[in-house]
Amino acid sequence: MSSVEYFDLPIVSLKSASQDPRAGGRDVVKALETVGFLGIVDIPEFDVKKLQQCCSWFFQQSWEVKKSVMKRNFNKDNTNIYRGYFPVLEDSFSRKEGFEIAADVPYDDPDVISGNFFYEHSTWPPEDGESFEFKKTMLEMYLRLHNIAMEILRLVSVGLGIRETSFEHFFNEKPCSTFRLIHYPPWKGPPPEGAKVEDGKVVTTPVHTDSGFLTLLATFHYHGLEVMTSEGKWLPVRPISDGLVLNVGDLFSKMVGGRFHATQHRVLDIGIDRYSVPFFLEPRFDANINVDMTIPFEDQRYERRVEKYGPWVLKRMAEKNFFEFKDLPNSSAEKY
Repeated sequence: MSSVEYFDLPIVSLKSASQDPRAGGRDVVKALETVGFLGIVDIPEFDVKKLQQCCSWFFQQSWEVKKSVMKRNFNKDNTNIYRGYFPVLEDSFSRKEGFEIAADVPYDDPDVISGNFFYEHSTWPPEDGESFEFKKTMLEMYLRLHNIAMEILRLVSVGLGIRETSFEHFFNEKPCSTFRLIHYPPWKGPPPEGAKVEDGKVVTTPVHTDSGFLTLLATFHYHGLEVMTSEGKWLPVRPISDGLVLNVGDLFSKMVGGRFHATQHRVLDIGIDRYSVPFFLEPRFDANINVDMTIPFEDQRYERRVEKYGPWVLKRMAEKNFFEFKDLPNSSAEKY
């Protein structure tokens, strides 16, 4: 019986790396430069079981409850555009349903008043008040994942030899980060032709790179995530049941002059219900992303034009045709 060949995922203990930032920073930067993926373990004050509870609670809710928080593109009776629930679409190559939230900003914030849907308030399903505290746990885990991402960026900064807090101003105020629960049901019957790949495999999420800055992913004990190696070979990622998988997004690669790799990946149908929880770290909507963080500030080219994150990522999502963000208003980003 042949053994499975896994993708060689570098592993970093966040506890140890934080205690020795110089060595930890070198390890993180090396991983992001070479494979663009990183396994994170020994994460202080992180309980992956809470994420599992969130998935279990939400995805067992009735269709009526899910419809009540569904994005307007899938339920015209609702007003939420960017946050909320998206259903499985039987004719899509991506076979998944998901629920996503963000950090709310005050109602009197200019971006909320202007109707910028990146800052619409999260919508929540009703709770009975007696069982699992879904909203409270989701908000707690959003904050914990944000802080983990910030610690990783501090290590990256040390590893790059730049000021330790170099990245913080992009994310400390009004980040557009998305926290998502995902359920991948197995295909029932023949999948569409576009979902079939080599060797008889079938995808539930086709090959892609993430658009944003970086992703922290809880895989639990599930297999199915595959990564394209530098040799052009697809290999599975070994699940990290009590930690997180980090991968570089297109934006992170762009903002370090291509030094880090946004690696292609996909999700396979494993024949059973699969769950995962990604946290997509994203800067504030109007953050200028037309910078190279590896170049000292005083050496930056001042004639560079300002490029805002929001319009940039809207265009990116339209190009990649992610079904959960299909038909967003002002998808051309001309309004911004």
